[in-house]
Amino acid sequence: MFELFTSMMKEEWRIHSTIFGSLSFALFPVMIAGIAFMSTFLLPLFGTVIPIVQLILITHALFLLLGVMVGGFGLLGNEVMNRRFGQASLLAYSARTLPLSERFIFLNFVIKDTVYYFILWVFPFVAGFGIAAPILGISLLYPLSLLLTLTLTFLTGLAWVFLLSTIYARSKRGLALAGLFLVAVFGGTYLFFGVDLLRMFPPLALFEAFSPVVLIEALLLIIVPFVIAVQTFTTEQADATKRYPDRLTPLMKRLSFFPYPYLAAKDLLDLMRTGAAVGQTIFSFLLPLGLMWFFLSLIGSFLPHAALLLLFAILTGVLASTMYTWITAFDTVGSYGCLPIAVRTIIFSKICTFSLLQVIPVVFLAILALTTGAGQYLPSVLVLGLAISFFGLAVTVYLTGLSPNVLIYDAKVLVTYLISMAVVIVPLIVLSFMNPLYPLAAVLLFIPAAFLVRRSYPRWEKADIEGF
Repeated sequence: MFELFTSMMKEEWRIHSTIFGSLSFALFPVMIAGIAFMSTFLLPLFGTVIPIVQLILITHALFLLLGVMVGGFGLLGNEVMNRRFGQASLLAYSARTLPLSERFIFLNFVIKDTVYYFILWVFPFVAGFGIAAPILGISLLYPLSLLLTLTLTFLTGLAWVFLLSTIYARSKRGLALAGLFLVAVFGGTYLFFGVDLLRMFPPLALFEAFSPVVLIEALLLIIVPFVIAVQTFTTEQADATKRYPDRLTPLMKRLSFFPYPYLAAKDLLDLMRTGAAVGQTIFSFLLPLGLMWFFLSLIGSFLPHAALLLLFAILTGVLASTMYTWITAFDTVGSYGCLPIAVRTIIFSKICTFSLLQVIPVVFLAILALTTGAGQYLPSVLVLGLAISFFGLAVTVYLTGLSPNVLIYDAKVLVTYLISMAVVIVPLIVLSFMNPLYPLAAVLLFIPAAFLVRRSYPRWEKADIEGF
């Protein structure tokens, strides 16, 4: 097993270092450590606005979200194992060429990805904080505690979403039942026994006070769902030949108002047939946003309700902008190389498909605003969420073209992306705290967004010609 795991790790390094160069890819975790290092010096400033206890809560919530967004391995099973002889002959596709079972290969794939994200995100963040801690007179026990608890938090989100996505891949009805069961258990524990929901999350309780018993609980919270997910995971397909009716033609007719309905129809069919249309919406959007709202509501006593809702709209917009990665995950520019289609046509078509998917965050934000009694803020919430989403899309298109899933791990690309987003998000957060109507000014973001998209067309057509 270890030999296959190390080979997969080497394979991951070779893929990214070939694309970005060894130095650029190696600098990615260094950049994360640098961001954490500089952010540590802002703790005294943040502490005057939000208590340190709440900052610790937010940090753990972010790493739980990272685990949630990484852990949808169950959705990848059929995709990874079926593409055995694709353009990239990866080890994960070799179940028919190696004397190894598909489950064994996929287990190594999951462990490899877990270690991969830990090295890229979790450890660098704690290392940056640990380097700055002595300078601020913070005990080194805090970075060590964070390394343990943030790792456990990340793995908890990953393990549980891995289990839920595996259940989803087997039975959508099973996922609904599992979701209802979890809601009933946690909701019942909170309502009938008065147990604080946060105290039911062992990693956070472990940070507040170390206890061997709580450590064992935290480990079991990871090991149990992970083992169940691995045992119930399947890559097997039914032997019967699958036949599909012509869905492209009627879908093209429905999308006739699009500039390129045939390309938009293809993208939507890709999303539906790979399960991403529902699976990605649940595991990459609704579930992370649900967790975000839960943790933000815990600090609601420190923020006005309107400001809290608008802050959530900003986070929703940032997450909604990642829907572009859903659309570009199934093909590359090379697959269009033999067709008379320009790169700008492909990009523009995917932007149109992205626009159609924005119905999801709009409905989500509208329901949230109306059910929380904040319907009067709905215009500001929707404008803010959509403006951030489309601006994030424009930055992503300009920086990564049709390969956002890969190029985001170029340190230079990520730094540029984070700075570009921070420049607009920070002022909008300030405006949200000042007056609920001020965020309507976010509509102006559509101007630089359109400019960036127009600039991206010649940029990526040139890159295609040069064989990027």
